Amino acid sequence: MPELVYPPVIAAARTMFRVLDLRLTVEGSHHVPRTGGAVMASNHVSYLDFIFCGYGALESRRLVRFMAKDSVFRHKVSGPLMRGMKHISVNRAAGAGSYATAVGALRRGEVVGVFPEATISRSFTVKGLKNGAARMAQEAAVPLLPVALWGTQRLWTKGRPRTLTRRHTPITVLVGEPMDPAAYPDANTMTAELRNRLAALVDRAQREYPEQPADADDAWWQPAHLGGAAPTPEEAAELDRSGRRAATS
Repeated sequence: MPELVYPPVIAAARTMFRVLDLRLTVEGSHHVPRTGGAVMASNHVSYLDFIFCGYGALESRRLVRFMAKDSVFRHKVSGPLMRGMKHISVNRAAGAGSYATAVGALRRGEVVGVFPEATISRSFTVKGLKNGAARMAQEAAVPLLPVALWGTQRLWTKGRPRTLTRRHTPITVLVGEPMDPAAYPDANTMTAELRNRLAALVDRAQREYPEQPADADDAWWQPAHLGGAAPTPEEAAELDRSGRRAATS
């Protein structure tokens, strides 16, 4: 079937990049295969990460089908767009169906995008990963590509106001070398290696980032281990637990 929604959305995003004069650095996009299935597994620091992760596949002329929570598909604005772009709805109460849909897409030669941390990392470091990305890659026998994003949190992230009109923000997208699922005995081993590779790519993106916080008030987007004011991983985990308790009370 023809792609009627995805190309115009990409064109709109690229127009936004130009208007905001975002300073995009994309490396490793040649790792995305031009044909056949693949899983792109990205760290997660912003509500906009799917846009920039998908941008990393444009050189290979691939459209990435992202797995996203089902509430996004029920929204009156985002829902029709998500369905039109053939993204994959994830119902966490019935995850088997979403998983099967993703594996089917991979076997048909699609590129599927996954955020294996499951939620945005408030510490801006790589959290523990779910093993679903590795399981899908092994079941469909397709490569798994780690993707590091950095700078996107400055536009819109958890617990901070949106700054979607912010201009000249540097954004880094690093696509790592593909991981061959046949090289790992099981999904947990592959997931552990994925986390190592993601952490190394994110660390590189952070240390090579061309800007530093302007002052103490601006240090919120820098991770604590680099001198920033973001929560430590331990503090971030407690914030997540508090949020879940509040949501169920």
